[in-house]
Amino acid sequence: MGAGALVALVAAAPAAASEASQAEVLDALEVVGEPGASIGPVRPRRAAGGYVAKVLYRVPARRSPARRGRVVWRVSTESLYSRNATRLMVLGARRDARGRPWLQVQLPIRPNGATGWIPADAALVRRTRWFVRVRLRPRTVSVFRAGRLVKRVRAVVGTSRTPTPQGLFAIYEKARRSDPEDFLGPWALHLTAFSEVLYNFGGGPGRVAIHGRGPESRAQARLGSAASHGCIRVDNRPIRWMAGRLPAGTPVRITGR
Repeated sequence: MGAGALVALVAAAPAAASEASQAEVLDALEVVGEPGASIGPVRPRRAAGGYVAKVLYRVPARRSPARRGRVVWRVSTESLYSRNATRLMVLGARRDARGRPWLQVQLPIRPNGATGWIPADAALVRRTRWFVRVRLRPRTVSVFRAGRLVKRVRAVVGTSRTPTPQGLFAIYEKARRSDPEDFLGPWALHLTAFSEVLYNFGGGPGRVAIHGRGPESRAQARLGSAASHGCIRVDNRPIRWMAGRLPAGTPVRITGR
């Protein structure tokens, strides 16, 4: 396997193929690049999805890929709210000075886009072919698999005073609601994104989610409007569909257009 092994692993896989195995991913990480060299690219792309790291043990996320790098956050094996297994979107891979592979992951903390490096052996890496795009101006949520559009639905997005943040994020955890008729509907897909103007709403830290719509929510705002605190609201049928298919760690790109 040559210097473009990880690229080939992404590009050569047919659209109908199953997710890359842990052995394939780590084999690519082990053989590509010299000490200190970047391994990749592994950033998520709509045409190919991305990589997801399931955290196997509590580990510090560091500012740089080095054992003595400054700790920016301590990653648990369980998500903060639903206590599901922690799965983080992989943004890059690099060897340290001793040749050990590290993964750059997006962290579910402020500020938006925060990242950290964890040792590759602290995670079980899988490829996902899912990718979500939220467009704020047309107020739509589009779901892609292996680069193919499989679902597009109308949404309610943030107001001009409480806008939905833009950027590349990921699904952090999937939370089933105890009462499917409450404001958030049956499911909330918590993102790694936070409101940039509110630091607390609904009893939480201002985390943005894609979620359903209970009766009160449906009465408050119609689909295609800008009426939320920053969350993305869709009807209950598509949120159930997404919750049943999209794994935590799925890339979510939010754009204005």
